[in-house]
Amino acid sequence: MLEIIGIIGFFAIIIGSIALHEVGHLVPAKRFGVKVTEYMVGFGPTIWAKKRGDTNYGIKAIPLGGYIRMVGMLPPAKGAPPGTARSLTTGRMGTLIAQAREQALEDIAPGDENRVFYRLPVYKRVIIMMGGPMMNLFLAFVFFAAVLVGIGLPQATTTIASVVPCAPTVTDPTGAAGPDGACVGPATPAAAAGLTTGDVITSVNSVAVSTWDEASEQIRSSPPGPSTLGIERNGSTQTVEVDFIAITRPVVNDQGEATDEVATTTFLGVRPDFEYVSQPISSVPEQMWDLTTRSVVALVSLPLRLYELVTDTLIGGQERSLESPVSVVGASRLGGEIVAADGDFQAKAATFLSLAASLNLFLFLFNLLPILPLDGGHVAGALYEGARRRIAKIRGKPDPGPVDVARLMPVAYGVAVVLIVMGAIVIFADVVKPLSLF
Repeated sequence: MLEIIGIIGFFAIIIGSIALHEVGHLVPAKRFGVKVTEYMVGFGPTIWAKKRGDTNYGIKAIPLGGYIRMVGMLPPAKGAPPGTARSLTTGRMGTLIAQAREQALEDIAPGDENRVFYRLPVYKRVIIMMGGPMMNLFLAFVFFAAVLVGIGLPQATTTIASVVPCAPTVTDPTGAAGPDGACVGPATPAAAAGLTTGDVITSVNSVAVSTWDEASEQIRSSPPGPSTLGIERNGSTQTVEVDFIAITRPVVNDQGEATDEVATTTFLGVRPDFEYVSQPISSVPEQMWDLTTRSVVALVSLPLRLYELVTDTLIGGQERSLESPVSVVGASRLGGEIVAADGDFQAKAATFLSLAASLNLFLFLFNLLPILPLDGGHVAGALYEGARRRIAKIRGKPDPGPVDVARLMPVAYGVAVVLIVMGAIVIFADVVKPLSLF
């Protein structure tokens, strides 16, 4: 039941993110006087629609995106009178260009000549097309703020959550006891000294400690052998004699993964309890920047990850990599898995919202790619037009007019087909070989 609630909840976040992305385009378009005929969430058959003013608002059956339809997205052919389209018959590509141009101009009714998109100044077109990605960036900030400021980050405390029964080794780094409860090697100093869950470490060898980092540093800097711990148990303070031991264990990297290197350290044998500490709002941009750099790497390697998904997972039958791309289906399933997992509410909420933040940050970056039909392609076209006009003005040349974006429509159709095929592959993988976080 919890998994179903999580799936529905995360799916709602995805749909909401798509809807707000299009609002990011819609609001500035209307503010700048562009006629917007459609605002749709999804593709395919229309499930619900209602017209308000010039705009038909609706929801479609396939929730894999959304769009707004603005009048005059493509300019007329060079030399053609405003509001007309010139026919082209120079082969299949020319026909596609002509059809795209004519379709764009069909929506221009009498009186709409000054409400077309292509007549706007460059900066206004950039604002409209950047409105969608910027909305995703804003949502990512909100979700990250909810995690970092609202929930906080888990930080280890000096309260003991559990006592490790056996001294860890390189071959048994967990220090777990055998099925009979006995240790193959020696018991840990903590277990031998009778430390228990709930004890609070207050000092190590008479040096007061108030954080887990301070306690760990004092333990590691102490030599193996007899030592003293100050603890608080059931409201009373007492001193406990312990015999620290030296153990050899794998070195852990920044991601918490064991490496091939080993190190010998002084060891007590306790695991700390954690508490969530709210972070300042200033920590959100830093966290977003860190994830942005990793998302850029993921975006650049997307074709390779898709190839590996097909060859290694779908064809080769290997386990699916955590770096594998996921679709709306897979992301929603991950949301359900997070909600249904064991753990405290704060940890699950933080993971759930972090996934939503990562999704919106990736959508922001993906839509910035300077290729049609993505928003970045329209932005690139507008910036190119502005640069061309500025250069012509400096050189004393006549205004070259709008950039004929229609000539790039065959490329846009090709990119759209590639995106559809990629989406279909990932959705299929999410159904037959779903990704799991646990």
